[in-house]
Amino acid sequence: MITIRTARADDEAALAGIDQRTWTAVVSPAPAPPPGTPFFDEDARPEDFLVAEHDGAVAGYVRLAAGFGIPAHRHVLVIGGLAVDPDRQRLGIARRLVDAAVAEARRRGARKLTLRVLGHNTAARRVYERCGFVVEGVLRGEFRVDGADVDDVLMACALA
Repeated sequence: MITIRTARADDEAALAGIDQRTWTAVVSPAPAPPPGTPFFDEDARPEDFLVAEHDGAVAGYVRLAAGFGIPAHRHVLVIGGLAVDPDRQRLGIARRLVDAAVAEARRRGARKLTLRVLGHNTAARRVYERCGFVVEGVLRGEFRVDGADVDDVLMACALA
């Protein structure tokens, strides 16, 4: 059984472990955080994350963040991270997390939910598309990853 809930401080070790196991050049152009880096900090608090549990174990997360910190952008929230434990992928957890993020963004009064995903991350792009996200722009060759130019794809879901 899969359930979705708000993260708690005691999820930190499990979420950091998922990050370590899923962080690759397919999902992020940035280097992985060094081991021991806190998962939660002042910019990424437990209440910013929705956690999926599968059969009672933490199985993944999605992070909701504010966009630009100006009044004209308050109606937009951002998916700032999505990860699913590799041992629990292909169970529909990512889709459930994104659907929950959409519902939570609506609950918070957002009218738009955006994200950025690497162009070569086709699995994530398919999940986002199935959840109603569309491509709004592509920054061609925005990153150089493993010797290749990689696009940064901007996607959004209208909530209003």
